[in-house]
Amino acid sequence: MPQLDSAKMPYSVYLLALCQALMMSATSLLIVVAALVGFSLAEDKALATLPLSIQFLALMLTSIPASFIMQRWGRKAGFYLASVIGLGGGLLAIWAILNGNFWAFAASTACVGIFNGFGNYFRFAAVDIAHESIKSKAISYVMVGGVIAAFIGPNLARLGKPIFEDSIYAGAYVYVVLIYLLMMVVLYFLKLPAPEVNQTKQETRSVINLLKQPKFLVAVICSMFGYAVMSLVMTATPLAMKHNMHALDDTAFVIQWHVLGMFAPSFFTGSLIKRFGVLNILLAGVVLAYLAVTTNLMGTGIWHFWTGLILLGLSWNFLFIGGTTLLTDAYLPPEKAKAQATNDFLVFSTVASASLFAGYLQHHFGWQMVNLGVLPAITLMLVAVLWLKRK
Repeated sequence: MPQLDSAKMPYSVYLLALCQALMMSATSLLIVVAALVGFSLAEDKALATLPLSIQFLALMLTSIPASFIMQRWGRKAGFYLASVIGLGGGLLAIWAILNGNFWAFAASTACVGIFNGFGNYFRFAAVDIAHESIKSKAISYVMVGGVIAAFIGPNLARLGKPIFEDSIYAGAYVYVVLIYLLMMVVLYFLKLPAPEVNQTKQETRSVINLLKQPKFLVAVICSMFGYAVMSLVMTATPLAMKHNMHALDDTAFVIQWHVLGMFAPSFFTGSLIKRFGVLNILLAGVVLAYLAVTTNLMGTGIWHFWTGLILLGLSWNFLFIGGTTLLTDAYLPPEKAKAQATNDFLVFSTVASASLFAGYLQHHFGWQMVNLGVLPAITLMLVAVLWLKRK
């Protein structure tokens, strides 16, 4: 049960932050190499980002069953199951790259997506065990784990290059395997509430009625399009940098700082939400998204990519943590599994579409169109937040 008599942060929140760090280390590593592996293996180069899109598609399809599996069997059991699947995906990716099999590689990314579908509930697990007064901080603490990932993930992509003589990419997936093994060790020490089976028998509102709530709707819009904008631009970045003759090490450098921009603000995002209000933080995220696009349109030098991707990461942080915080105010305890599953399904279905569209846009129309293409989504978030502020 949540600790209602104390506002002290439970130690399991810090372990959840470490789990988040491991998950995002694997994810940031794959951001650096997955599109490049796809480009090297695919006959049709427009399909270069398909494996990464399959990863997001698997995440989307997992989000609903993952929520209900954990409601029934407990979050810890769900996280263990996901780690085993992710481990299998890492091993399959190594085989696929060394054997030049594009579709086996795509299947391996689906396994990683299934793990992430469970792992994205780390932030909600923190809400389960933290006092109501510090829930936004608990979410932020978990997301801080991504700061570690900013330094570990892209550097593992570099360190993996010499492991196999036949491929500069296969070695990165050796580290993915090690990350999932370490995840299992951390999960052993994690203490989370037992599943509350009695809540599954209580009547809850329908998904449509949940979405009719202004808070719930705006929370989903900001999380959904904030993540999709970030995903589309980020997924296209390695391909755009390759097109503009930037080296793999330069790409890893940009992605490293992008991930740092995504998660470093988590040290204070929760406090900012408490001080200025969640809607003002969401507005700040929208403004940062506009600034990121503007920077990306100004040029294709390494410092343009670096600055634009940092701003994009900051935008995502405010929109995703702000959206998650707003969401937790929009449902009752018995509706937790349904509400969280609905949110994550909508978020990651949009993210999957965005990551797939990124390869098409970049290959056929170029970097400028990638950035112009996200402006309608950013504007929709702006309108949604201003509408809720008026209400």
